[in-house]
Amino acid sequence: MFESQKINLVLASSSPTRAKLLESTGLSFEIHPSKIDESTIKQVLSVEPIEPSDIAEFLAEAKANDVAEHHQNAYVIGSDQILALGDEIFEKPKNKEEAYASLFKLRGKTHKLISAIVVVKNKQVIWRYSETAELKMRDFTPEFLGNYIAHCGEEILASVGAYQLESFGVHLFEEIKGDYFTILGFPIVSLLNMLRKEGYINS
Repeated sequence: MFESQKINLVLASSSPTRAKLLESTGLSFEIHPSKIDESTIKQVLSVEPIEPSDIAEFLAEAKANDVAEHHQNAYVIGSDQILALGDEIFEKPKNKEEAYASLFKLRGKTHKLISAIVVVKNKQVIWRYSETAELKMRDFTPEFLGNYIAHCGEEILASVGAYQLESFGVHLFEEIKGDYFTILGFPIVSLLNMLRKEGYINS
């Protein structure tokens, strides 16, 4: 609707949330999830002390580069989100038990969500961006947490924090500081500004 028709836009992500957010802007794009091994990369990066924002940007760039190999002349969008509680980096829960353990550890504490986007075109990084939000969880009861997980079901496993702020997950929090889209894992306003500067979106 708003974009130029000369160059493709590719989202290198399997995240339904990111796809929905990008679709809501009216832009036409293709989805080609990256096939990189994120867990292995995180293990390698964790050998030496590294900032969570650097991990997020490194993974976002790796995803974009992986997909860009097969999409010449396209803007390929790689993205990643890291949840950090102090020096501890959280992994996406594999099941409800892991989700319960993660949320129980986060209750009553403030954690950070770092969301990064890297855009690659013709094997060159043309833009990188990261933003951080701070979220303080309530000191909720174990009973509440059990009810929350039972209510939300498997859907919470799609989020590294095992919560969906846009729905029932909002009940988990006492205070939130940061951009809403950053919390969802896709700071899309900054991405759109970059695409306008590039001339991809007619403004």
